[in-house]
Amino acid sequence: MTYGQIAELLGDGYTPRTVGFCMHSSPEGTPWHRVLNAQGKTSTGRIVLPFDKQQRMLEQEGVVFDQNGRCDLEKFLHIPKVRSQNTSLYTKSTKRTRKGTNKS
Repeated sequence: MTYGQIAELLGDGYTPRTVGFCMHSSPEGTPWHRVLNAQGKTSTGRIVLPFDKQQRMLEQEGVVFDQNGRCDLEKFLHIPKVRSQNTSLYTKSTKRTRKGTNKS
């Protein structure tokens, strides 16, 4: 999942950055390493030592990254089943722009 997906699930008042702060302070055992940014990259390089820990953990789970440190979100993005019909959560036909609006 991406930080943006989780923010969308949580609803108004939550942003991808807020989710990142929460993940950073999450309790032991939280699968924080499974959350990526919207580009399919890890965002923990300046926080977690060693800097590539998140990517290595995901690679152990079978996620493949290219030479630029990106994974193919079309292949590896988790799209949860959603109860609400109004929440897109990045269906494959929907892309989010930087301002948070959806475009098909």
